[in-house]
Amino acid sequence: MTLVSAETVPYALPFREPYVTARGSLSRREMVLFRLRSSEGVAGLGEAVPLSLRGGTGIDEVASQLSELGEALVEAGVWSPPAGDGRTRLHAAMAALSAPAACAAVTARLDLESRERDLPAWRALGALSAEPVTCNATLGAGSPSETARQAALWAADGFRTMKLKVGLGEEEATVAAVRAQLGDEARIRLDANAAWDLEEAGRALAACEPHRIELVEQPVAGLAEMTRLRHMTAIPIAADESVCSAADAERAVELEACDLATVKLSKVGGHLDAVGIAEQLPVYLSSALDGPVGIAAAAHAAQQLRQRRLDAGVAHGLATQRLFSETIASVECELRGDRLHLPQGPGLGVEIDEVALARQRL
Repeated sequence: MTLVSAETVPYALPFREPYVTARGSLSRREMVLFRLRSSEGVAGLGEAVPLSLRGGTGIDEVASQLSELGEALVEAGVWSPPAGDGRTRLHAAMAALSAPAACAAVTARLDLESRERDLPAWRALGALSAEPVTCNATLGAGSPSETARQAALWAADGFRTMKLKVGLGEEEATVAAVRAQLGDEARIRLDANAAWDLEEAGRALAACEPHRIELVEQPVAGLAEMTRLRHMTAIPIAADESVCSAADAERAVELEACDLATVKLSKVGGHLDAVGIAEQLPVYLSSALDGPVGIAAAAHAAQQLRQRRLDAGVAHGLATQRLFSETIASVECELRGDRLHLPQGPGLGVEIDEVALARQRL
């Protein structure tokens, strides 16, 4: 296989409603599509989601990194060229990648190589079968009544696990409203995006604990604070921003800072790094508000984690395509109730709608 072209396309998808968290509000999600083509005419897709609300690398820099990588790949013609200037340039381009750009690169390679072999990506990752991925609902921050309204809509469509964005106040009232709306059978998890300090987290979780919370994501900023908080609450703690690598996960285990971790592929650098984290801590996958390529990549990675018994056995946070009013795909993962179904076909199975991509291009 010879690589003959690389395309970097920044684009954005608008939300149906503003997406509000303790970190801020978004009206659209900006992303970068990375597309490689082989001499056989096969295309591999990757996607980078810059985590701008979390202080990560911005979209312009991510796009620049992927453009440089694409030029180096086409110059080399292969992923692992022999010694020489082409190999030096490619290694330098790879070394310069931020986590979102690295995710796009390794995903595009997986998609391309799987398509070349006429295999679905999950099979190339070593899974023996593919199953629909059970997902949680993701609710934006709002008043207790507004959050309960959102929860009712998700529940009517078959979702049994609700993730509530917290950290703006009224946590106990919000949880109580959702519990009253949905009844005893629903699972409720919280996501504070590290908005609380230790004392605030302790008070908020103590107030919410009687409502039977499944878990709380990143309630405080660092692993040391999470370690202290873990002795203050019976609610399981999931690391998010504090665990971005296998080394972070190993440190979290040493400190007994958390019970599990949630992994976003763009946050950690792709499916290979996700496995490295899962080998240290039980994990579930979450969307970084990805587009269709990123969601499919995570859904395929979920098959590998399940096959290797490395997942946490809870709902994954991959149903966020419902939050967008547009897509750039003609074929993508399909949500039926709270179950995310992989598209058929080799590779990731995603097919791009070129007219839609042109419309959403930045």
